[in-house]
Amino acid sequence: MSAPKFWLRCEKKPFEKRAALTPTTAKKLIDSGFEIFVEKDEQRIFDDKEYEAVGCKMVANNSWPSAPKDIPIIGLKELEESTDPLPHTHIQFAHCYKNQAGWSKVLDRFHRGGGQLYDLEFLTDASGRRVAAFGYHAGFAGAAAGALALASQKKGQTLGLLNPYPNEEEMVSAVRAVLPGGSGKGVKALVIGALGRCGRGAVDLFRKIGLEENDIVKWDMAETAKGGPFQEILDVDIFVNCIYLSSSIPPFVTEETVKAAGKGRKLSVVVDVSCDTTNPFNPIPIYNINTTFSEPTVPVPVGAGNPPLSVISIDHLPTLLPREASEQFSADLLPSLLEFPNRDKARIWTDAEKLYREKLSAAVQAERSAKL
Repeated sequence: MSAPKFWLRCEKKPFEKRAALTPTTAKKLIDSGFEIFVEKDEQRIFDDKEYEAVGCKMVANNSWPSAPKDIPIIGLKELEESTDPLPHTHIQFAHCYKNQAGWSKVLDRFHRGGGQLYDLEFLTDASGRRVAAFGYHAGFAGAAAGALALASQKKGQTLGLLNPYPNEEEMVSAVRAVLPGGSGKGVKALVIGALGRCGRGAVDLFRKIGLEENDIVKWDMAETAKGGPFQEILDVDIFVNCIYLSSSIPPFVTEETVKAAGKGRKLSVVVDVSCDTTNPFNPIPIYNINTTFSEPTVPVPVGAGNPPLSVISIDHLPTLLPREASEQFSADLLPSLLEFPNRDKARIWTDAEKLYREKLSAAVQAERSAKL
């Protein structure tokens, strides 16, 4: 019987430095009898030599399309746009199960190629909790980006290029350094989804840059149950959205409420960590594009003479802390990967396949309807 295998593909998204498999977890898989193929990648935070040192087999950059069809391809972010059929098994975040823009076309590629998708977002334990998530570091990095944007705005500037930090300590120091007085004291922030991984990360960042505890407003389902829009959001400097959106809810804030607040609005920066930009249920309908590390913010129409408001909607924020975020995510994913050779029986994988089949069926039907 041949050894089980994984093929770690490179990430093609600009600035994406994270990896689904780190040298640490790759070694643990190899020690358990797996063969690990790793595409060479100068963009990745981990050097090729780190993978080589633990026994990985290095292959050419972006060569996965020609990999043997029986080797599962593992990555993080969505594949580059293409109409090419997908014959491999892919383990990744595909962003196509919640009717996001182009969702049916993504799944149709698997249908036409006979491949298989296991979406990392929907690998869950028996209680329904995701087995591995970047939530904490997404919230932490998102709050940092929000504070940086606020500091730039107070200087009459727009936040420029965001570069990944080598570690958390340097991120915190860099953020504090640009804030007035070298601290977040006096800044007020509201975090919705504060009890989840993402929300906890945002709250922790705000604490570390010096916000006073009373100035960190922590909301979760109980506080939002009454339904928005919420005046309280307009009364803070930074609003960070960390919810997991699964159904339609009243909007948290709208262009109308922003304009109606006039010159009295305090809110300056919205960080949509959840980044449901193209989701039809997006509860922050004041912007409609994803922002990027090179252009982190997008302005919101606020009405003539009113103070500026910007939104950060970067969908891979954890890559601002790529090494730490990757190590934590990969370690959490490892137990499930060790079960992958028995995926026809292991609940986590059978559930993920069942969901894939349901979404695939809906996608095929949507594509057929679109062609009529």
